Amino acid sequence: MTDRQQYTAKLSLLGFVVFFVIFFSNDYGKYTAPALGESVPNFTLRDENGKVFALGEYRGQIVVLNFWATWCPPCLEEMPSLNRFADKYQGKIQVIGVSVDENGDAYNDFLARNEIRFLTLRDPAHNTSDLYGTRLFPESYVISPEGRLLRKIIGPVDWTSQQEIKYFDDLLAGTSQGS
Repeated sequence: MTDRQQYTAKLSLLGFVVFFVIFFSNDYGKYTAPALGESVPNFTLRDENGKVFALGEYRGQIVVLNFWATWCPPCLEEMPSLNRFADKYQGKIQVIGVSVDENGDAYNDFLARNEIRFLTLRDPAHNTSDLYGTRLFPESYVISPEGRLLRKIIGPVDWTSQQEIKYFDDLLAGTSQGS
């Protein structure tokens, strides 16, 4: 083996070791998403006015928890139907949006410009999405009145599609087990 080949081999090995260390030193495995039927983690967040909200306050209600961001095109695609969904099921299903936006101005501008009418909170540190093991946006969780995970949805959804309306109508009527 020539000196150049030895140098290249050593450099390649060093690169692999560095990649290995970086990849396995992150916290991605620290939190995992709750499994279907399991209790979901409780969390508290403050709104832009400082008022504290806790997921536990909504026990006894079906909750749709949606993680999103203004910089996420699929999130923006989904938002109008989620807004209409929240209007349709107001008083029956609690919709909570958790934005991971770091830029508070972009977040507030988006909410105002799009007239978002459901509870939306900002978590720029990603503590809540990390608690749920969320890595892709949008990501939604349907939570039972008892605080158990009924359904997890990765990616945008047309919340006002016939399929979704039937699912939630059946859930409210007690004829669906949540899957």
